[in-house]
Amino acid sequence: MSELRAGTPLVDWSDVGVSELPTGTVTLLLADVEGSTQLWETQPDMMAAAIARLDETVSAAVVTHAGVRPVEQGEGDSFVIAFGCASDAVACALELQRAPLAPIRLRIGIHTGEVRLRDAGNYIGPTINRTARLRDLGHGGQTLLSGVTAALTEDQLPDDASLTDLGTHAIRDLPRPERVAQLCHPDLRNEFPPLRTPSSVVVHGLPVQLTNFIGRETETANLRDALAGNRLVTLTGAGGAGKTRLAGHVVGQVVRDYDNGVWYVDLAPVTNPDAVPATAARALGLSDQPGRSTMDTLLRYVRDHRSLIVLDNCEHVLDASAALVGSLLGAAPYVTVLATSREPLGVAGEAVWQVPSLSLADEAVELFADRARLARTDFTVTDHNATAVVEICRRLDGMPLAIEFAAARVRALSLAEIRDSLHDRFRLLTGSARTAVRRQQTLRASVDWSHALLSEPERVLFRRLAVFLGGFDLEAARAVAAADVAERYQVLDQLSLLVDKSLVVAENAGDPTRYRMLETVRQYALEKLAESGEGDTVRARHRDHYATMASQLDTPRSLWGKERRFDDIERDIDNVRAAFEWSHENHDIEIAGTIASSLQPMWLNGGRIREGLAVGRR
Repeated sequence: MSELRAGTPLVDWSDVGVSELPTGTVTLLLADVEGSTQLWETQPDMMAAAIARLDETVSAAVVTHAGVRPVEQGEGDSFVIAFGCASDAVACALELQRAPLAPIRLRIGIHTGEVRLRDAGNYIGPTINRTARLRDLGHGGQTLLSGVTAALTEDQLPDDASLTDLGTHAIRDLPRPERVAQLCHPDLRNEFPPLRTPSSVVVHGLPVQLTNFIGRETETANLRDALAGNRLVTLTGAGGAGKTRLAGHVVGQVVRDYDNGVWYVDLAPVTNPDAVPATAARALGLSDQPGRSTMDTLLRYVRDHRSLIVLDNCEHVLDASAALVGSLLGAAPYVTVLATSREPLGVAGEAVWQVPSLSLADEAVELFADRARLARTDFTVTDHNATAVVEICRRLDGMPLAIEFAAARVRALSLAEIRDSLHDRFRLLTGSARTAVRRQQTLRASVDWSHALLSEPERVLFRRLAVFLGGFDLEAARAVAAADVAERYQVLDQLSLLVDKSLVVAENAGDPTRYRMLETVRQYALEKLAESGEGDTVRARHRDHYATMASQLDTPRSLWGKERRFDDIERDIDNVRAAFEWSHENHDIEIAGTIASSLQPMWLNGGRIREGLAVGRR
């Protein structure tokens, strides 16, 4: 506790008639603002005014009750006050809790013990640590006293005040449990949820994971920050990206931030959107109430809760999920929602958090090795096989579900055989875990799930985009996808929807924006293109577009203009090569020759003479 709260001046002890901190046996009052981070994020102007009132109130109470504030101690919106007399500390706490500080609600802990000075102006040691842990047991508006402080003050309480014995409780990180009493008064709220002891804040319904969680350290930290600053965070990503697993991992780390615990709601089995509220209510353990709708019962229950509700797999009941979340956030100001979906919910205030692929350099390889050892206990990544493992992970785009399926094959196949079979990955990559949900028992089922949620125009664009290699821009998408079903002016809207649904990745590193499909998704789309019977037509458009792009190198330009054209072609070189190959394979010799001729300046200037000669010989 070493950071001074922003805007709080250092205390001049002489102002309160005390020249130094009390020593020996001292009563410490530690307080903080419940939900401070969230209040600053959602109501910054109101919080600024409330903190100013709090500063004034605390300063006045310190003077009135003969307290002293250490110079540095107090982080964020927390503070410490030291008293030579325990009854003064209790009277001060009562004054603070009765003050008009809304939306602020203080959690206060009071403990008496021997103190040690770190320096002339600050305390250190077990007494201040125990007081802080005592405070952490409480809820906003609640004042808790340790057993020793309660014994010292029970006969010296302020008028109409009383103490309620809350029993003896374990305290996090401390070996000795503590008897806890609550300060009560007719002017205060006296009914609170159970204390936030290590065993009282729980996660309800979250599936137990039987395998190790690998990597994601940066993502975990960033997601924790996102939850601290937003009331709705939606994890988006392609099927198999690890959204549910990441959500569960983070929930385990933040559970103590939510007084009333964490509730997990799995929407994957829900087929009727009207059943979404009932599914959530059942997950929270609620039964039907006569004369009330399910939604009303749910909202009444969570209205005063400080809970985290995890809504998993929202994409197939998106509108109903969005309606539920909107109602929850509107009715329950202290509820936070963490959703997982293949596309955003579209609710006001939503923070969309894209789950990235695993890092190929370490995380993907570590995941492969961990899951491979489940299939073959003697498996290790060595200098001899590391290249093959990295290549497998790269070709699977660092997608966790696909990597797990591939790793399971080491029981029957060599790494080289797995790598060489990835051209038919939908046949190769199936799971054997009977406990996996159906859409994650095969790689194809995972992509099938996303494809089934597309509208017909989106499906048409989706399959046509499969002809691109190495990415594409909007103009290329329009040139290839414009047809009776997908008009040119509709392409941008539909492309944006495919990005939202995690079937296309938008890369904003340059201008214009580039788009690409993960290779697993692209192979699926190629199958759909073949089934549609329009593959030749779409590939002909693709060929014509990139033949035209290549032909621009034939036009005399300034040196700057030619370099820019080289850059454009280089960015799309895989597509240009594909256009040449398709023309050659289909005996469009004239177009193939035109493309090859147009590319000669780039081959010569770029040191690719061998490639040019190889094309010329064909």
